[in-house]
Amino acid sequence: MHKARKRFGQNFLHDVYVIHQIVMAVAPHSTEHLVEIGPGQGAITEPLLASNCLLDVIELDRDLVSQLNKIFGKNPHFHLHSADALTFDYTSLIANNNKIRIVGNLPYNISTPLIFHLLNHAQYIQDMHFMLQKEIVNRLQAQPGSKRYGRLSIMVQLHCKVEALFDVDPESFDPKPKVMSSIVRLTPHHTQQFHIDNIPFFEKLVTTAFSQRRKTIRNSLKTLCSDTQLELAGISPTLRAENIQISNYVKLSNLLSTSS
Repeated sequence: MHKARKRFGQNFLHDVYVIHQIVMAVAPHSTEHLVEIGPGQGAITEPLLASNCLLDVIELDRDLVSQLNKIFGKNPHFHLHSADALTFDYTSLIANNNKIRIVGNLPYNISTPLIFHLLNHAQYIQDMHFMLQKEIVNRLQAQPGSKRYGRLSIMVQLHCKVEALFDVDPESFDPKPKVMSSIVRLTPHHTQQFHIDNIPFFEKLVTTAFSQRRKTIRNSLKTLCSDTQLELAGISPTLRAENIQISNYVKLSNLLSTSS
């Protein structure tokens, strides 16, 4: 029996009903190519393979790699990558321009950087279904005016439609996490909602805006823009970062990129 390791943030899902709910939400098809991140002991892997989909799994723990190979290695649709999901090249899985679907029970300590890593490959992804800490899901779908609205909300919503599907109790895992979990579906937009002239500058702008979120936007962005430029982008200088729409951040970024 494999013992969950803290350094890998392992919490193994064992609730049969929750596993069924997740697979029903994903609804894998035999013609599709799925990628499972952090398969653990294969609780979701087995029902995914039952659909006869092509399944690549990415697992960092070498003991689990060995265990998974023993269980599923003879299945011709199963391909195991002993690798770090944070640095894995997901484009290496793309064939004939067919998009991949991603599923994962993500360790909470890497969930945010991993989502940002995957957003870099969004054009190759059909959708993503993740088990995350409920607080992270709340931040992903947060709207302007919410205390949870921030850089993560903006960058993910810029690229994806966010749907919180259902919560999962700590009792569904071994060992039990100390927090509630949620399943979220992220679906990359077919066409980008906004044109951004300079993506790295946009990311810098949003990061700077929320770095001191209690300050007015005038003060948090004083090194990047003037009150006049804020107003040209439709932003009142007295607002805080959490009260500004994504569209206004895009306008400001494009304005500053053009004028610099």
